[in-house]
Amino acid sequence: MTMITPPAGHLYDEMLYSNGACRSHYASFWQWLQETSPKYIQHKREEADLLFHRVGITFNVYGDEEGAERLIPFDNVPRIIPAHEWQMLDRGIRQRVAALNAFLHDIYHEQRILKAGLIPAEQVLANEQYQPCMQGITLHRRIYAHITGVDLIRNNDGDYYVLEDNLRTPSGVSYMLENRKMMMRLYPELFSRQRIAPVERYPSLLLQTLRESSPVDNPCVVVLTPGRFNSAYFEHSFLAQQMGVELVENADLFVQNGRVLMRTTAGPQQVDVIYRRVDDAYLDPLAFRPDSMLGVPGLLSVYRSGGV
Repeated sequence: MTMITPPAGHLYDEMLYSNGACRSHYASFWQWLQETSPKYIQHKREEADLLFHRVGITFNVYGDEEGAERLIPFDNVPRIIPAHEWQMLDRGIRQRVAALNAFLHDIYHEQRILKAGLIPAEQVLANEQYQPCMQGITLHRRIYAHITGVDLIRNNDGDYYVLEDNLRTPSGVSYMLENRKMMMRLYPELFSRQRIAPVERYPSLLLQTLRESSPVDNPCVVVLTPGRFNSAYFEHSFLAQQMGVELVENADLFVQNGRVLMRTTAGPQQVDVIYRRVDDAYLDPLAFRPDSMLGVPGLLSVYRSGGV
C-alpha cells in the first residue's frame, strides 16, 4: 500500500471549490446553512449528544488510560456523495471484494498467485494471519470474507483511495446507521430537499448474507460477542436485535458430536451460522490461544467439517 501525503495546505474541500463556489451536490445544504443560525446548529449538536448518551451509543478506546466511554462522532455537516460517484464506488467495491475472496481461495488451494511470482510467497506463508489449518478447505460459495470493511479516503486530488480492507471483524456499521437516524430526527427539513439513498435495510441484508453462507435451509444464526466489556458491544447487541437473532457469549455455546449447540431454556439448539465478533486467535482454545476465555473449545473442528 502506498501512503499518500497531500502537500501542506492543499486539502480537498467536499463542499466548496477553491474559489469559494459551492459544489452542485451541496447547493441545497449550503443554502440551508446560510439561512440557519449557528446557535440553532449548536443546540442540535447538544441534543444529539444527549440522545446518544440516553441510548448508550458509546465506544471504548483500547489503551486509553482513563478508560472512559466516548460518544460516537457526529457531524452536523453531512458527507454528501452524488449518485454518479456512489455508483462508481459501488462497482469498484464489489469488484474488490470478489477479488479478495478469489485471492483467499487461491491461497488456501492451488496458490497459483504465489507460483506465478505475482506475490512473494514469504509475504503470505510467513504472515502471522496465514492459517495452515484452512489449507484445502473449500467454503460454501467459495466466500471467505462475507462482511468486509473497505476504508475509503478522499485524496487531495479529489479521487477516492482504499486505505485498508478489514476482513476479519470489521466494526462500526451500527454507528453509521445511528448517525443517519439522528440526522433525520434533528434535521428533517434537509431530507425533504434531497433524494437520499436509504441505509436502514442493512440489518436485513446482513441477515440474508449470513443465512446464505450456510447450505442449510433456514439456518439458526447467532452473533458471538466477547461480552459487554468489549469496545464494540453496543454494535454486537444492536445488530443481533435488529436481525432478530440471539446474542451469545462463549459460555452459551458448546460442541458435541460434531455440532455447535446453544444452551436455551428449551434445551440445546443446533447453531448453523455464527457471526463472530471475536478475533481469530481467541475463537477456539484447542486450536489457537490455549489461554482464551472467549472461545468455544472444538469450534474449529466443526467449522473445518462444514458443520457451522
